[in-house]
Amino acid sequence: MKLRKLLRLIASHCITLLLGVLFCFGGFYPLSSQADSIAEVAQNSVRITPNSFVASAVARTGPAVVRLDTEAVVTRQIDPFFDDPFFRDFFGQQMRPPQQQRITGQGSGFIVDRSGIILTNAHVVNKADKVTVTLKDGRTFDGEVRGADEVTDLAVVAINPQGSSLPVAPLGDSNTLQVGDWAIAVGNPVGLDNTVTLGIISTIGRSAAKVGIPDKRLDFIQTDAAINPGNSGGPLLNGNGEVIGINTAIRPDAMGIGFAIPINKAKALEKILASGQKVPHPYIGVQMVNLTPEVAQENNRNPNSPILVPEVEGILVVQVVPNSPAAKARLRRGDVIVAVNNQPVKDGTALQKIVENAGINATLRVKLYRGDRLLDLTVKTEQLQGVS
Repeated sequence: MKLRKLLRLIASHCITLLLGVLFCFGGFYPLSSQADSIAEVAQNSVRITPNSFVASAVARTGPAVVRLDTEAVVTRQIDPFFDDPFFRDFFGQQMRPPQQQRITGQGSGFIVDRSGIILTNAHVVNKADKVTVTLKDGRTFDGEVRGADEVTDLAVVAINPQGSSLPVAPLGDSNTLQVGDWAIAVGNPVGLDNTVTLGIISTIGRSAAKVGIPDKRLDFIQTDAAINPGNSGGPLLNGNGEVIGINTAIRPDAMGIGFAIPINKAKALEKILASGQKVPHPYIGVQMVNLTPEVAQENNRNPNSPILVPEVEGILVVQVVPNSPAAKARLRRGDVIVAVNNQPVKDGTALQKIVENAGINATLRVKLYRGDRLLDLTVKTEQLQGVS
């Protein structure tokens, strides 16, 4: 009897275990109609495509990106030692150093008009005696530098398509950029043609002064897309393949960050440069730093300070350029500018923009502190000298 009960108990447990296994694993095998439905949902939710948005963007604009090879002849001064007949006869002509040296360079650009207009950086082509333009498809043309502006680092090069068709890069709107947008840099870094790097827009409106380039008047686009020598002048694209900026490798010490000139700035100056005209750059001729009451107090407490400054918020004039509009208006070192045309100013970049927007030969009413006196002076803007 005991054996019979034991066998019945074992059989009962086995049947229960078998039913449990069938019930659990049965849920993993849907009916054929269910399986087809699941497969269809998976196919619709994940579409595998051979090309990324980057590939599509580059395919749209890449053919219009060109390589610019430049040559310039530099004349060097000869040491009088080598012009002395005695030493020339003694050492021979082979010791005479060459008076001229040919310098080569390379950069990028992109075609913006089917007539052959190319945008690039001024530092790529400025002072070049010869420019050779090479398209992605291998065609080469002689380039003519129509205009170059060092202050904005922009230049226009023209080629004669000779009846052939030229690809054109679509231009976007740099005013619509947001931090975090995609940024695609295209160019020819260090001689490696048709190179593409990807990143994002890190910052917009980065002033040249804050970048450490005080001789430029620009608000740069900052990106983490790699921009190296040779990339200069090439396009910075958005995710749709539209040009939003012109890459510039102007800070050789920049690690992990690059800068681009907003395309809207280039649009505004393209016709001026293409016609060979000089880009207007009004200036007043002061070197300045921002001043706060706290900084002024710290300066005035220092017994070795060369000057005492008013303890106000404004722009401290640290130097006046000789024969400049500021010098003619009798501005002095130590003056603190607090308003221009009744508009308060606290930042040098803001003052520079006021001057830029005023134009050439404009009259500016400058309110400043000189010591404890509040003065009103009139400054007339002039064209910045010494730029091409």
